[in-house]
Amino acid sequence: MPIQTAVTFHNMERSEAVENRVREKVQKLERFAGQITSCRVTVQAPHLRHAQGNLFDVRIDIHTPGAEIVVNREGGTKDPAHTDVYVAMRDAFAAATRQLESHIDRRHGR
Repeated sequence: MPIQTAVTFHNMERSEAVENRVREKVQKLERFAGQITSCRVTVQAPHLRHAQGNLFDVRIDIHTPGAEIVVNREGGTKDPAHTDVYVAMRDAFAAATRQLESHIDRRHGR
Protein backbone atom coordinates (compact mmCIF):
# COMPACT_ATOMS: atom_id res chain seq x y z
CA MET A 1 0.00 0.00 0.00
CA PRO A 2 1.51 3.37 -0.98
CA ILE A 3 2.43 5.73 1.82
CA GLN A 4 0.34 8.91 2.01
CA THR A 5 2.82 11.70 1.37
CA ALA A 6 2.35 15.44 1.75
CA VAL A 7 5.06 17.90 0.73
CA THR A 8 4.92 21.52 1.90
CA PHE A 9 7.18 24.43 0.97
CA HIS A 10 7.77 27.52 3.13
CA ASN A 11 9.49 30.74 2.03
CA MET A 12 9.95 29.31 -1.46
CA GLU A 13 8.01 28.48 -4.58
CA ARG A 14 6.85 24.91 -5.04
CA SER A 15 9.55 23.01 -6.87
CA GLU A 16 8.52 19.97 -8.86
CA ALA A 17 12.12 18.68 -8.86
CA VAL A 18 12.38 18.92 -5.06
CA GLU A 19 8.94 17.39 -4.62
CA ASN A 20 9.86 14.48 -6.91
CA ARG A 21 13.06 13.88 -4.94
CA VAL A 22 11.08 13.86 -1.69
CA ARG A 23 8.66 11.30 -3.13
CA GLU A 24 11.60 9.14 -4.27
CA LYS A 25 13.06 9.25 -0.77
CA VAL A 26 9.69 8.34 0.76
CA GLN A 27 9.40 5.40 -1.64
CA LYS A 28 12.75 4.14 -0.37
CA LEU A 29 11.22 4.08 3.10
CA GLU A 30 8.63 1.60 1.81
CA ARG A 31 10.66 -1.26 3.25
CA PHE A 32 8.95 -0.07 6.44
CA ALA A 33 5.60 0.21 4.62
CA GLY A 34 3.90 -2.16 7.04
CA GLN A 35 4.72 0.34 9.77
CA ILE A 36 4.32 3.71 8.04
CA THR A 37 0.83 5.09 7.52
CA SER A 38 1.72 8.61 6.37
CA CYS A 39 4.65 10.94 5.84
CA ARG A 40 4.61 14.74 5.84
CA VAL A 41 7.70 16.61 4.63
CA THR A 42 8.24 20.35 5.02
CA VAL A 43 11.03 22.09 3.13
CA GLN A 44 11.75 25.61 4.30
CA ALA A 45 13.99 28.03 2.49
CA PRO A 46 16.10 30.33 4.62
CA HIS A 47 15.20 33.93 5.19
CA LEU A 48 17.08 36.15 2.79
CA ARG A 49 18.31 38.49 5.54
CA HIS A 50 21.03 36.15 6.82
CA ALA A 51 24.52 37.55 6.37
CA GLN A 52 26.16 34.14 6.06
CA GLY A 53 25.14 31.02 4.19
CA ASN A 54 21.42 30.44 4.02
CA LEU A 55 20.69 26.90 5.17
CA PHE A 56 17.55 24.92 4.33
CA ASP A 57 15.36 23.35 6.99
CA VAL A 58 13.77 19.95 6.33
CA ARG A 59 11.20 18.45 8.69
CA ILE A 60 9.84 14.94 8.27
CA ASP A 61 6.83 13.68 10.25
CA ILE A 62 6.33 9.93 9.91
CA HIS A 63 3.25 8.31 11.40
CA THR A 64 3.30 4.65 12.37
CA PRO A 65 0.84 2.65 14.46
CA GLY A 66 1.49 3.76 18.02
CA ALA A 67 4.23 6.30 17.27
CA GLU A 68 5.12 9.47 15.46
CA ILE A 69 8.70 9.95 14.33
CA VAL A 70 9.85 13.52 13.80
CA VAL A 71 13.08 14.51 12.11
CA ASN A 72 13.86 18.21 12.10
CA ARG A 73 17.02 19.18 10.27
CA GLU A 74 17.19 22.91 10.87
CA GLY A 75 19.71 25.06 9.10
CA GLY A 76 20.85 27.56 11.71
CA THR A 77 24.42 26.78 12.73
CA LYS A 78 24.24 23.14 11.67
CA ASP A 79 25.92 21.69 8.60
CA PRO A 80 27.09 24.36 6.12
CA ALA A 81 26.43 21.87 3.30
CA HIS A 82 22.72 22.49 3.89
CA THR A 83 22.88 25.54 1.64
CA ASP A 84 21.93 22.90 -0.95
CA VAL A 85 18.34 21.74 -0.47
CA TYR A 86 19.17 18.27 -1.81
CA VAL A 87 21.94 17.76 0.76
CA ALA A 88 19.60 18.90 3.54
CA MET A 89 16.96 16.41 2.33
CA ARG A 90 19.51 13.60 2.06
CA ASP A 91 20.63 14.13 5.65
CA ALA A 92 17.07 14.41 6.96
CA PHE A 93 15.99 11.18 5.25
CA ALA A 94 19.11 9.38 6.51
CA ALA A 95 18.18 10.42 10.04
CA ALA A 96 14.58 9.32 9.44
CA THR A 97 15.77 5.90 8.30
CA ARG A 98 17.90 5.49 11.42
CA GLN A 99 15.01 6.50 13.66
CA LEU A 100 12.63 4.12 11.90
CA GLU A 101 15.08 1.24 12.22
CA SER A 102 15.50 2.02 15.92
CA HIS A 103 11.73 2.23 16.42
CA ILE A 104 11.17 -1.14 14.72
CA ASP A 105 13.97 -2.74 16.73
CA ARG A 106 12.41 -1.49 19.98
CA ARG A 107 8.99 -2.81 18.95
CA HIS A 108 10.47 -6.23 18.25
CA GLY A 109 12.49 -6.26 21.47
CA ARG A 110 15.92 -6.07 19.83
